[in-house]
Amino acid sequence: MTIDLSDFETGAKYGGDYGDDLVELQEQVARLFVSLNVHKKRAIIVAEGWDAAGKGGAIQRLTAECDPRHYHVWPIGAPTPDEKAHHYLWRFWTRLPPAGEVAIFDRSWYGRLLVERVEGFATEAEWRRAYDEINEFEAQQTADGTLIVKLFFHVTQKAQDKRLADRLGDPWKRWKVTSEDFRNRARRDDYLAAMKDMFRETDTRWAPWTVIDGNDKKSARIAVLRAVADALKGHVPADPPAMRPEMEQAAQEFLAARA
Repeated sequence: MTIDLSDFETGAKYGGDYGDDLVELQEQVARLFVSLNVHKKRAIIVAEGWDAAGKGGAIQRLTAECDPRHYHVWPIGAPTPDEKAHHYLWRFWTRLPPAGEVAIFDRSWYGRLLVERVEGFATEAEWRRAYDEINEFEAQQTADGTLIVKLFFHVTQKAQDKRLADRLGDPWKRWKVTSEDFRNRARRDDYLAAMKDMFRETDTRWAPWTVIDGNDKKSARIAVLRAVADALKGHVPADPPAMRPEMEQAAQEFLAARA
């Protein structure tokens, strides 16, 4: 069964204490990033979804308390001429995380199955072939020990329109709106069809999709942090790392001197 986006449109308000829960989850994620770094593991977080669905705000909250040395956010736009001269996955291979780090993709290789398909930037043969290419690409990463967390941010047309209007009315946010936002909006049915196919073909056991109901920003942000924290807990120890053996003697002497 494919994922049905209509199941993620309630826009329910967050029922807990947003401020306290956000702080607690941010601390959890920050500590798990440390654990990932200490244990030299890798993780990839993919943020896909509609324009104005809350990807950027969620990424900001996700990384707010994290050591910037432990992650890198990659905003993905149209490929450069050099990137176009290579296979479309090439620019993502060059951005994969080294051991001990997290790569966060604000949009990703799924552009081949969404915008490139709908807007005609890829031929039908190219985007149909991409299902297997992407599944194999992700399988290679997970087989090499990399955790992949795929998040899809969904909003209704009504919620998206309100956010676009709010951005246009704010001098400090209107820069976020581009003509592509309105082009994509006009083809919502085409995008929904592409998304349905994408979920059916790429929701794999090694890299499953998690859909985020983005219609309420606070609920969505908590859902994102919980999804990432839960995934990381299955990938790295959640307990504090042990002190490095070479530090134990020096630490004992230092603490004894202060007693």
